[in-house]
Amino acid sequence: MAKQFQSIEPALREFIERQHVFFVASATPDSRVNVSPKALNALRVLGPNTVAYLDLTGSGNETAAHMLANGRLTIMFCAFEGPPMILRLYGRGRVLRRSSPEYTNLLAEAFEGHGPLGSRHIVVLDIDLVQTSCGFGVPSFEYRGERPSLPRWAEAKGEAGLEAYWLEKNARSIDGLPTGLVDETAAAEALD
Repeated sequence: MAKQFQSIEPALREFIERQHVFFVASATPDSRVNVSPKALNALRVLGPNTVAYLDLTGSGNETAAHMLANGRLTIMFCAFEGPPMILRLYGRGRVLRRSSPEYTNLLAEAFEGHGPLGSRHIVVLDIDLVQTSCGFGVPSFEYRGERPSLPRWAEAKGEAGLEAYWLEKNARSIDGLPTGLVDETAAAEALD
């Protein structure tokens, strides 16, 4: 039932664009495997073999640490409405830091020039394999809308509060790997 493709074909892109959530999975050989849900409004299909998503502040920053260490990344979409299907994008990811020209350029080109408050970085996936599978075991759900919790939390923190949070909670992975989000010296000083 599984089918493999070398790139995102037009019908698969349409499938991606109909979903409301996607999941990212990453790991290093010696780390825990991380799986995180993301809202589809943060993802852009940049081409047949490239997608990017705007990564928002979370309680951890595992994906960034894993991208820095080895780059392996899988993105998965599940049809919770309509015909069943699972779509996985496999490849190598990289993180564009907020302070980099590459981040600024991609933000302007793909995200209308701005990210929501709390945007940490952009994750870009260079895809080497696309695979679909049946999705028969995925339950059917009705989409009711986005949760307002994260934008409200970020707004209450403010830019300075978010930067302090990144130093405290997002500078290293749960396995102690650096995420590259903040200056390591500043992170060490903040924890002392």
